[in-house]
Amino acid sequence: MKDFNIIIVEDVPLELKGTEGIIRNDIPEAHIIGTADSEQSYLKLIKEKLPDLLLLDLGLGGSTTVGIEICRHTKAAHPEVKILIFTGEILNEKLWADALDAGCDGIILKTGEMLTRSDVLSVMEGKQLVFNEPILKRIVDRFMQSINKELMHQEAMVNYEIDEYDERFLRHLALGYTKEQITNLRGMPFGVKSLEKRQYELGQKLFPEGNGGVGINATRLVVRAMELRILDIDNLQPDDE
Repeated sequence: MKDFNIIIVEDVPLELKGTEGIIRNDIPEAHIIGTADSEQSYLKLIKEKLPDLLLLDLGLGGSTTVGIEICRHTKAAHPEVKILIFTGEILNEKLWADALDAGCDGIILKTGEMLTRSDVLSVMEGKQLVFNEPILKRIVDRFMQSINKELMHQEAMVNYEIDEYDERFLRHLALGYTKEQITNLRGMPFGVKSLEKRQYELGQKLFPEGNGGVGINATRLVVRAMELRILDIDNLQPDDE
C-alpha cells in the first residue's frame, strides 16, 4: 500500500493522542498532516491541506450533528477524500444511519478492537462500508430481526389464508381510509358491501374463537392483524389512488 495523508478531527485531547499513537505505531503508510477539534478549525485546515483520508469523530463540542455536517460537506466538495468515522457514539444507531447517508466510507466504534490497520487500508483500497466488529454485530442483529419479521409475516399470510386484497384492505384501514375511499383505489375491484363482507370474513379468520363476545370493529381487526404480523406497523404505505 502506498503512503497516504490523514487529517484527524477529534475534540478530546486524550483520545486524539491515543488515535495518533495507533496510526504512528500500526499504520506506517499513514501520515498525519493535521488535526482539528472543531468544524471551524477543520474547514480552515482543509483549505490548506487536502487529505486522502479524513478520520472523523462525530461528537464535537457536545454536538452529534457537527460531525455529520463535516462529512456531508467534505464529500460534496471533495468526493475523492475517503471518510472513516471513528466515534464513541456506540448506542446512537440513528447517528450511524445519518453518517452513512452523508457519504462516509465506514464506521469504526470506539469499543472492542477499535481502529485497526486492516480497516484503514480497506477504506483506502476502495472498499465500501467498512465496519469493525461491534457495529457489525449490531447490523447483523438488526438484519436477523428484519428477516424474522418477514418470515413471521409470510407464515401469518399462509396460516390465516390472507390474500392480496385482504392485505390491502387491512393496510388501508390501518391508515385511516374509509371503505368508500378503499373502493376507489386503483385495482381494488370491490364495492362497499363487498368490503363489509370481507371485513366480517377476516374477523372470522383472525378471531377463530371469537372476541370474548365483543363485536369486532375495524380498529380491533387492524390491531389483531398487527399482533399476528399480517401488517407491519413500520411499513404502512398507501397504494396509488
